[in-house]
Amino acid sequence: MYTQVLPGKIKKVQLGQFKKINRTLYNFISKYTVPESDTTRILETSTKFNVESISRPIKCFVNLRKINIIKSLNSFFSAVNSKLPLGGVFIGCVEIYNERIQRIHKIYPKYIANIVQDVDFVLNRVFPKIFLTRNIYKFFFSGINNALSKAETFGRLYYNGFEIIDYKEINNLLYFISKKITEPLVEKEPTYGLIYKTDRVGKNGKTVKVYKLRTMNPYAEFLQNYIYIRHNLKLGGKFKDDFRITSWGKILRKYWIDELPMIINLLKGDIKLVGVRPLSRQYFDLYLDELKEKRMNNKPGLIPPYYADLPKSLEEIMESEKKYFQAFEKNPLKTDFHYLTKSIFNIVFKQARSS
Repeated sequence: MYTQVLPGKIKKVQLGQFKKINRTLYNFISKYTVPESDTTRILETSTKFNVESISRPIKCFVNLRKINIIKSLNSFFSAVNSKLPLGGVFIGCVEIYNERIQRIHKIYPKYIANIVQDVDFVLNRVFPKIFLTRNIYKFFFSGINNALSKAETFGRLYYNGFEIIDYKEINNLLYFISKKITEPLVEKEPTYGLIYKTDRVGKNGKTVKVYKLRTMNPYAEFLQNYIYIRHNLKLGGKFKDDFRITSWGKILRKYWIDELPMIINLLKGDIKLVGVRPLSRQYFDLYLDELKEKRMNNKPGLIPPYYADLPKSLEEIMESEKKYFQAFEKNPLKTDFHYLTKSIFNIVFKQARSS
């Protein structure tokens, strides 16, 4: 038996019936838990009340209702976290945005579907990210059918103390398998706006809040380790096939627009005009100790040596920065002027872009 919990009532459903209706899903879930076990709780709910009502100890929680219609998603994930021990498994599903578009085009004729898709994009993807409309959206539309990406879903899970183990698309829904690894990261504030601040390693190893124009999905910052572990670094030291980057984000990066808000950091004195790129802690830890030390002795810059030398791998990036520091120590002004003019030339004439 498994318990299907709906707001206001509880309904019993035979596990055998569930297995027969969706054998693919049953087999996928069974790889990570025993559905018939007393320590597995299978619900179909959109409210955290039904999660908080679980009284007996469990090792696995399965929710068969898509998380798009959960109003306070972080509160729901946090409630699931509180019911599981470390290592406990949380299984759920989401309709990601690509699947959402496919559903729209199945329901409506082509031309109407295009209009519905555009309205849906503005209402459910743009409004939640704009300061003036964010609270209005939350009040009227949150929990009706939230537009979620794979990156935001996984990022929210990591934010709430879970680690992604596996995922699979079944019947136009993405089912995820996650494991509790910690308590929710309530001390870290997630970013959601178009312009946001992100932590970077500055001079003397101090954390600098760098302003950026959003090119990634919300909560993407919590997936840094996940991406690093599961993907290889591509040319230029960036992650290959980074699904966190949005379609418009790729355009912003191509034309270097995403880094323009860093001018605020330049005016505040956090960075200088020319210097090595401010790195996240995960990237910084990939560097050689010698180069880490040189980085910590100098301010990072808005325009890095990357645009002058155009390196193609992480090793070449480190060699480029090492060469920059050697020249800078001998003649700071001449070095920065040289790298500035060469970078501008490469950006304008060789179309060197942020990636």
